[in-house]
Amino acid sequence: MSLVERARRLLVGGSSMIGPGRLVLVVGPSGAGKDTLIAGARAACRDDITVIFPRRVVTRPASAFEENDFLSKSDFAQAEAKGEFAFWWSAHGHDYGIPSSIDREIEAERTVVCNVSRTVIAKVRGRYAHVVAVLVTAPEDVLAARLAGRDRASDGQLSERMKRVGIADDTFSPDVIINNVGAPERGVRKLLDAVYATGVLAG
Repeated sequence: MSLVERARRLLVGGSSMIGPGRLVLVVGPSGAGKDTLIAGARAACRDDITVIFPRRVVTRPASAFEENDFLSKSDFAQAEAKGEFAFWWSAHGHDYGIPSSIDREIEAERTVVCNVSRTVIAKVRGRYAHVVAVLVTAPEDVLAARLAGRDRASDGQLSERMKRVGIADDTFSPDVIINNVGAPERGVRKLLDAVYATGVLAG
């Protein structure tokens, strides 16, 4: 956020935090089914203009497993330098960005839902007034089976990705935990609970 923008927010709302809308961050290990649950929630909210599901920008072409906008590494770096991302991160050899347009949606009192890395949670909590972190997870054998079935070479070796599943991040504490096993509809309902703040469900 630029100094000018920060000053404007302080004058208008008395705070540099972006609000009053909500930012729902969906995180979890590869294979947990984050995109599946987000797709289900998006379908359920298709007639609700107050809930926004922005497309991520990734330095990897879109696939059957993920809908995203693609940029090359050099174009991504240029976009980041121009301030076109609200926030961004790197993982598995790729760069990921969330468009800066979400700030306007949140200022308009809408709820934004996006799939992010847990490494950005602390930074994002310091920038947005109302953040809900949703951890989607599953047993390791389920994760391994899903990743093996995906067979996406650009993701790297399966063994290396599984090693990262158990890496703890002491700075991250989820507000909602979804154990995504069985029918995805159950997980979608729990994600919708977080989106609409109708309750915090875990399990």
